[in-house]
Amino acid sequence: MRLAAKTLTLGAVMLATLVGGYLAMVSFRQDRELPVGGIRLSVSPGHKGALDLYVPLVDWGARFEAIRLPVRLRVDLRTVDRAALQRLADGGELGLQETRREARDAIAGYLLALIAITTGAAVALGLLTAFAVRHGRGPKLRYTTATAIGTAIAVAITLIVLLPPRGEIDTPQYYAYGADIPRALDAVASVRRSGRALDQELDAQLVGLARLVTEPANRTPTEGRPRITLASDLHNNVLALPILERAAGRGPVFFVGDLTDRGSPLETTLTRRIVRTGRPFVFVSGNHDSDSLQFQLARDGAIVLTEQGRLQADGQYGRVVNTVAGLRVAGYGDPFQRRAREGFADRYRPVPTLQQQQAFADWLRPIRNDVDVILTHEPGLLAVARDEIEQAPPTQPLVFLVGHTHTASLERITPNVTVINGGSVGAGGTGNLAEEDPTEIGLARFIYDRAQPFAPLAADLVSIDPGTGAATARRERLDSTAP
Repeated sequence: MRLAAKTLTLGAVMLATLVGGYLAMVSFRQDRELPVGGIRLSVSPGHKGALDLYVPLVDWGARFEAIRLPVRLRVDLRTVDRAALQRLADGGELGLQETRREARDAIAGYLLALIAITTGAAVALGLLTAFAVRHGRGPKLRYTTATAIGTAIAVAITLIVLLPPRGEIDTPQYYAYGADIPRALDAVASVRRSGRALDQELDAQLVGLARLVTEPANRTPTEGRPRITLASDLHNNVLALPILERAAGRGPVFFVGDLTDRGSPLETTLTRRIVRTGRPFVFVSGNHDSDSLQFQLARDGAIVLTEQGRLQADGQYGRVVNTVAGLRVAGYGDPFQRRAREGFADRYRPVPTLQQQQAFADWLRPIRNDVDVILTHEPGLLAVARDEIEQAPPTQPLVFLVGHTHTASLERITPNVTVINGGSVGAGGTGNLAEEDPTEIGLARFIYDRAQPFAPLAADLVSIDPGTGAATARRERLDSTAP
């Protein structure tokens, strides 16, 4: 009984010491001034060890897994120096190396103060507890105080060894907390970058931040604006449908082809529930889809667009240009779409012929100024139309939504003509999931202003590693002049 009482007393002292150190660590913050503005340094325990650089102004951050202790060392940019950012936005230099040096000094100073305060608080609460729990059956005071001091020293050593960032800080993971971009998005998953490349990337991010701060009037807020989810190339991978449904959030889904691999009745039965992922669900065929698949989707309530017009449930065709979610939309089916009467045989060719490209351009020309968004699966169909657009740009914005490549991309043909590819929402199909380097799950969200004239605002390109669940996201503003 006496031994148990002593053990319990020493345990209480040790626990109190640890609690004192923990409370000090989570509550201690420090503000410092850098050339770019004011930063706040803090520590958030209970996470995978990382150095977090976060900019609340744009709800954007970069994470470096360079800390071995299970805490996040946070560096938040709280205020900005408008003069410095104005120089940067105007093409001047910031002095990146000086900023980095001052940031390292600020972090080092904060860590020294944090370790000292944490150790002091641990000792104080530990000794206070040691005096408070003295009793006849317990251990002598010199043992309880030694326990408090020893535990505090162990805490200090742990912080000194494991808390400071170690190694090369050159593999950032980007993340955001806002509603517009999924949380904890890794912009770089496995690529090791050189210091020069990281400098260039940081410069680019700072320039973007500078322009956002110094030219706020040129940015239309995207919060609350209408948006659509762009997806393509499911290739029968129905496991990805919940991801698409969550991303759509009961909003419109524009699906740009290759829902299946052959468009056969069996595959149609397997994938037709995709119609429920969007309100509404808009579809154009890809080279892996079929005419019978189109008819079934139309009967299930999808808005099926073809170059002949909207396919009706009875097999007839309606208008070529349809209004969907406040957008004037038209679609062009893939010329290599499979046919039921041919046994769903593969008709695909790697490159659309010149005649097929010309046919697309001929179809687009009379409706070009009466439509906001064009859906077509094969980007190669745009070649002839692209030349015409470059020579005589349309008078109003025009957005092409494409697929087929399985790679997310965004291209500005002219300042007001954009091509968006969300990648493959099915990660290239279930057969690719077993590959050593599988295709990423990809989709995009297009944000716009439906007021007349139609105004594209931004596109979010999102990719998800099907093996680890790690995701990448990139937002491109569309309401500025193309580079």
